Amino acid sequence: MRIVVCVKEVLDPDAVNNYALAGKLEIGSDGRTLTQAAIPRLMNAYDEQAIEAALRLRDVGAACTISVVSVGREVTDILKHAAALGADDVACIAVDNATLDAHGTARLLAAYIRHGGGADIVLCGRQASDDDQAVVPAVLSELLGMPAVTIARAVELIDGPGVRVVRVTPDGDEVVEASCPALVTVSNELGNPRYPTAAKRMAARRVQPKMVSASDLGVSDVDLEPRVQLVRQFVPTVQGKCEMLAGASASETAHTLVARLRADRVI
Repeated sequence: MRIVVCVKEVLDPDAVNNYALAGKLEIGSDGRTLTQAAIPRLMNAYDEQAIEAALRLRDVGAACTISVVSVGREVTDILKHAAALGADDVACIAVDNATLDAHGTARLLAAYIRHGGGADIVLCGRQASDDDQAVVPAVLSELLGMPAVTIARAVELIDGPGVRVVRVTPDGDEVVEASCPALVTVSNELGNPRYPTAAKRMAARRVQPKMVSASDLGVSDVDLEPRVQLVRQFVPTVQGKCEMLAGASASETAHTLVARLRADRVI
């Protein structure tokens, strides 16, 4: 069984939030990119949990090969991290991310998966923390002709072969089954991913990700022409307003709060 996990490098969301709260998050003169070069880049957290889902399948006895792939010219660090976690092989599709939209990224990933002989299971994070669109997995499943099961907090193999997925929904958990090959997007409810051991981190330093180009995969520039273009990005002005309610006791303060909420028609 071949499991392919698609991962993305993103700006550290905690660092981005800290810059924004401090009023120091700035957009460059092009109106589309951030100017802070000091913000670290790391693997999208949902994608790391997708790797964890694959490793858990292997932990319970699945005979599988776990391949991790990313799109971008400088994603070596996150791929070495994937190798340290336990990926059997890692690959980089060397294309400038700035020129791609979700459709172009999905086309490259689909071509890579086909080029490698297909996949029984494709795992992706539910969305990326930088744009929060969750479009790539949906387009990828369409291009590969696979059923897509989204927002998983648990994935297990069943006879068929197939997968049983516990989905997170606003109304509670939902259990669905799908025949393989299938694509599953993984959510943070899966739980914390494992930490690589020191020995595996040291070994991963020597790993050289396989580098492939769009032309190697038979994808032309026309195929990668963006259908959606980022026109402008901006940091919104956030105004906070806090009103303190006083009372002689906690009970009196609570009554004052309830009266105020009723007056404002919140309750």
